[in-house]
Amino acid sequence: MIDHIISYGHQHITDQDIDAVVEALKSDYLTQGPKIAAFEKDFAEYVGSKYVCVVSNGTAALHLCAMALDIKPGDKVITTPITFVASANGFRYCGAEIVFCDIDHETFLMDLDKLEDILKASPKGTYKAVVPVDFAGYPVDVERMRALADEYGFAIVEDACHAPGGSLIDRKGDKHMIGDGHYADLTVFSFHPVKHIATGEGGAITTNNKELFDKVSLYRTHGITRDPALLQENHGGWYYEMQELGYNYRITEFQAALGISQLKRLNWSIERRNEIAKKYDAAFANTSISTPFRAENITHAFHLYIIQVDKRKELYDFLRQNNIFSQVLYIPAHTMPYYKQFGWKQGDMPVAEDYYSKCLALPMFPSLTDEEQDWVIEKVLEFIK
Repeated sequence: MIDHIISYGHQHITDQDIDAVVEALKSDYLTQGPKIAAFEKDFAEYVGSKYVCVVSNGTAALHLCAMALDIKPGDKVITTPITFVASANGFRYCGAEIVFCDIDHETFLMDLDKLEDILKASPKGTYKAVVPVDFAGYPVDVERMRALADEYGFAIVEDACHAPGGSLIDRKGDKHMIGDGHYADLTVFSFHPVKHIATGEGGAITTNNKELFDKVSLYRTHGITRDPALLQENHGGWYYEMQELGYNYRITEFQAALGISQLKRLNWSIERRNEIAKKYDAAFANTSISTPFRAENITHAFHLYIIQVDKRKELYDFLRQNNIFSQVLYIPAHTMPYYKQFGWKQGDMPVAEDYYSKCLALPMFPSLTDEEQDWVIEKVLEFIK
């Protein structure tokens, strides 16, 4: 019997993390100091990208990507309905028209066959960007998407908020970390508490494109620069110029210090999450429960472990009665009242809607104990039987 709440996700904070934050708090900087640059350097080295811009949260990262791509009112952007609404909202902030593409019934990722059908139905260049989501930590086939992007003329903004530490092996046999910039133009990450790297709030953008990096960096800080090479005038050492209309999307020094510390454990976190997933897989084999799909050429980051079951609401309620706080992720974005005003309706995304009717995220975080996971498994099987 477990007498405490087990949530579907939870941050993992160590004494080393606390020490890193305290050190930052005792330093001369609380914002815009050396820890931010150090976090960017470490994260770039980890994922293998040329450039990283850390920001206040994942939604800000998406908005900055839209700005860097010069998304304007009426520009069409494609994303998936099975995601947190920020994947679409970041581009709506710039006035984009959001087009949803249904998901694959096995991976729950954007269905690239359906994406290709959407692209073929309009003249090339119709769509300014496509925003695939590495849902639950499963990497999208960004290699195939790159080929489509080159043919149809759109930018790829990979929403990898669920997937730091994930990877794929491409058709040439080369391994690519999610966010390495080899196929995607821009990749965004989140450092929300339930994510792999927790900084409270926080996010990052990775890219290999210097022009895009310079833009997101400028827009992150009010559109202000102090770079003497970029100034139109220079009145002295104090001088700065606001050259674009930007935002205050900065992260703090102590958040960056926490991020640096957490990044050191990311590989362990991925390994532990995969251990937990394998134990769930084995427990639910030969039952009516549908468990997550994965292929041999990918490293699943397992931000979420999602099962599909009949009587989902009844199971959700039963688990809560037993201190297990599972979660439903996500309500299809096209069914939200905001997006329905643009003509989207129930029935437009049948695979996503079927997925939503059965999906349930079970507890998945690296500090989940064996005893806690055994309790989750016991109660799920008790309900199923």
